[in-house]
Amino acid sequence: MTTQPEQILENNLVAQLVALGYKKVEIVDEVSMLSNLKVQLEKHNKVTLSEQDFKQILNYINKGSIFDRAKILRDRVPYVNDKGENRTIELINQIHWCRNQYQVTQQVTIEGKYKNRYDVTILINGLPLVQIELKRRGLELKEAFNQINRYERHSFGAGAGLFQFIQLFVISNGVNTKYYANSPIKARSFKQTFYWTDTKNKLITQLSDFSGIFLEPCHVSKMICKYVVMNESGRYLMVLRPYQFYAVEAIIDTVKTTTKNGYIWHTTGSGKTLTSFKTSQILTQMPQVHKVVFVVDRKDLDYQTTKEFNSFSKGSIDGTNDTSTLVKQLTGDAKLIVTTIQKLNTAVTKSRYIKKMDSLKDKRVIFIFDECHRSQFGKTHEAIKTFFENSQMFGFTGTPIFEDNAGKNEYGKRTTAMLFNKDLHKYVITDAIRDENVLKFSVEYIQTFKKKDGIQDIDVEAINEKEVMEAPERLDAITNYIVANHNRKTHSREFTAIFCVSNVDTLIKYYNLFQQKKEAREHNLRIATIFSYNANEDDKEAVGDTWTDDEFAMAAEPAASYGTAEKNQHTREHLEGFIGDYNKMFATNYSTKDSQSFYNYYNDIAKRVKHKQVDILLVVNMFLTGFDSKSLNTIYVDKNLRYHGLIQAYSRTNRILNELKSQGNIVAFRNLKERTDEAISLFSNINAKDEIIMQPYEEYVEKINAAFIVLLQIAPTVNTVNNLKDEEEELAFAKAFRELMRLKNILSTFTEFTFDDLSVNEQTFEDYKSKYLDLYDKVKSHDAKEKVSILQDIDFELELIHRDEINVAYILKLLAKLKDATPEDKVKQEKAIYDIIAGDTRLRSKRELIEKFISQHLPLIEDSEDIGDEFANFINIEKMRAIKDLSDKEDLDAIKLEKVIGDYLFTEKKPLRDDIVDLMNERPSLKERKIKSERVTSKILKFIETFISGISN
Repeated sequence: MTTQPEQILENNLVAQLVALGYKKVEIVDEVSMLSNLKVQLEKHNKVTLSEQDFKQILNYINKGSIFDRAKILRDRVPYVNDKGENRTIELINQIHWCRNQYQVTQQVTIEGKYKNRYDVTILINGLPLVQIELKRRGLELKEAFNQINRYERHSFGAGAGLFQFIQLFVISNGVNTKYYANSPIKARSFKQTFYWTDTKNKLITQLSDFSGIFLEPCHVSKMICKYVVMNESGRYLMVLRPYQFYAVEAIIDTVKTTTKNGYIWHTTGSGKTLTSFKTSQILTQMPQVHKVVFVVDRKDLDYQTTKEFNSFSKGSIDGTNDTSTLVKQLTGDAKLIVTTIQKLNTAVTKSRYIKKMDSLKDKRVIFIFDECHRSQFGKTHEAIKTFFENSQMFGFTGTPIFEDNAGKNEYGKRTTAMLFNKDLHKYVITDAIRDENVLKFSVEYIQTFKKKDGIQDIDVEAINEKEVMEAPERLDAITNYIVANHNRKTHSREFTAIFCVSNVDTLIKYYNLFQQKKEAREHNLRIATIFSYNANEDDKEAVGDTWTDDEFAMAAEPAASYGTAEKNQHTREHLEGFIGDYNKMFATNYSTKDSQSFYNYYNDIAKRVKHKQVDILLVVNMFLTGFDSKSLNTIYVDKNLRYHGLIQAYSRTNRILNELKSQGNIVAFRNLKERTDEAISLFSNINAKDEIIMQPYEEYVEKINAAFIVLLQIAPTVNTVNNLKDEEEELAFAKAFRELMRLKNILSTFTEFTFDDLSVNEQTFEDYKSKYLDLYDKVKSHDAKEKVSILQDIDFELELIHRDEINVAYILKLLAKLKDATPEDKVKQEKAIYDIIAGDTRLRSKRELIEKFISQHLPLIEDSEDIGDEFANFINIEKMRAIKDLSDKEDLDAIKLEKVIGDYLFTEKKPLRDDIVDLMNERPSLKERKIKSERVTSKILKFIETFISGISN
């Protein structure tokens, strides 16, 4: 029987792909790959290519980066044939994506800087477009990811560079399987690898299940042709996640088959812009669609979305600067338009525009609304629907309006479903956290006042009155708290923060307090602010957003929210002064004197927050929705928030960035606990709180203390790190310390954090950290060489977190120590090993094996360094003996038995009764069949548990 579970995995995968319709082809090196490519291109294009023709084609396609080749893949390739005629060939059929040639091969060897052999390669029309790397069960998936990165550095670009055409990578250890888009190594992150799911977001992780769906020829080529997006500004490839795929497919199907509306509920931070872009792009290619109009509700999002769309496809969007421009685009050739709902409303309600747009009334216009709950629930929606008689409307939202959180207007309560019909696909915050597409929230509620001695209970309603909430003493205390704790919350300003307050008057007071304390040298935080100076109403509930339709209005315009123009002018003067501070800080020249300058100021602030040049941004409403910044991890809240307004504001903090950013921090200076629970219940489910909110401080203290014990088992003192005898021990130390670091990063954001609560003191932690960095330096010194160290599989950027666990490898290390122990220590160490085996459920099945090895083989081994190899040989012998014993005792066909075991390792599905009966040399009677097949199945599973699961070969 084979002793290579990874090889079993590979062979079974190839067999499955052949069953799905791939043709297996033997390709051993680049020469045979090029020969096959010529044949496949001829077959696909129905042409005969001379050697000179093919040479021209190879020269044309062998150039540029991964991004350049992705473009070449989607274009026709020119050549001049032997008759001097200009001809082109197609590399892949994008329109009819199922009409391509599909092959699978394995163990292709390419020699570049070093010689590498790749596991399983999917060829489409002869080009390697999907590369699959496998690791045996039990190994971390990140090892396959790291291996692909090594191939990229060492050999993917060798020769004709055909492997630079790869569009998708698949990595699997049999149990867990993920996919991701090809891109330059510097743009790759393990956090951008994805599981596939079904339409209900149920994970599909088993390799056999994943392959049956994702690698089915039509599906995988559809993913490549339709759902790989080229980011123009970053020059890298992106691929849609499953929930994005299902959302786009649902809208496309609705447009193809119905005239109904619909909406997509994808939680904030899950990538709605990419989803809506791909939806819009595909819709524009449908002949029955006249135009696609992507509608946002604020000028800042108009700019932001236009920029993001153009990053996906350069020049695809021409943002509309005013209503006249919008009308020209609507009546012109532009197929895809981004605009604001305000301008769209003006276009369909003002007589000077309506006549020009009359020809559009009966055209098939598709509207896609970003965050469709904002400014969408009154006259505007009715006006658009009335004017465009043959339109369809689709909304995207992370926080739909339900009956519970619906506000009232002249149309009564309006929910998302009332306006957009049913939800076409749902991906809620609990799904996103589970999939590690967004982070959890850490919420701290800070008490900002308390009763004086002798005062009776305070009326809760009175606490919320403006006089109490805006008392100078309270505002000063909150400002002091932020100054004292900001570094802690943001990991010494590695991240940035937003501070949202209830109204402009309070914001002005806070800004002045920060400036006064800065002048007094109490802090050096870079504070910036922006607000709409024609709106200053108290935000009593903040159910959603409370700003007016045009928050960029000039101060000279009527001050409807104030009651007096004098008040409006007063706040504008304050803002002008604040912008003056900003100009001094960053050598800029913005003002409120005209709307464009103010708008430019907004965009500059957005850029500087993202680039960590602003430490704290003070706002009332701006930036609480629609603003995405991965470098923002904290929001301070002195404002009543509720329902979708609360979730939207909190969600500014929870974009995935790196391991250091372990959660989004919410610091609430108001008692928002009930409202937080209420919002979580509304937008996920009542039991989801523990999945969305981080665990309390005490639980992380327990976790870090347990992690420290693990570290001490590897290196009992700092100095013993120097004596780790081999790279396996160094690997274990690096992993253990990285886990400690991860937990410490989480703990350090809690206000009450102190090393006094931990088993490890600060000095010891820092000493171990120095050793960890020494190890990092050692590994980096190998970069210029061929891989000689297993430590090169380590991700020292803290993204691969693995807690050292008790397994066979761990026991082998203990056996090595036992072999080298003094006679007086041997009894004690041997007992400790037996106790560990007895106390760990994963090792109980192997107890007899390990005890046999200790008693019969360990005394015969002279050098403790040989223990690993000797144990592997021992296991192989025992494995073959066990197979023979099982075959003899149950009278089974040994060859068929090995195949059943191999199939189980691939699928992890129990063998069917008929498969078990087929193993039996003598078929049992119907009466005996059930009992005997169950007994044999049980023995097979026990064999796998004993000899394969958790065994490292």
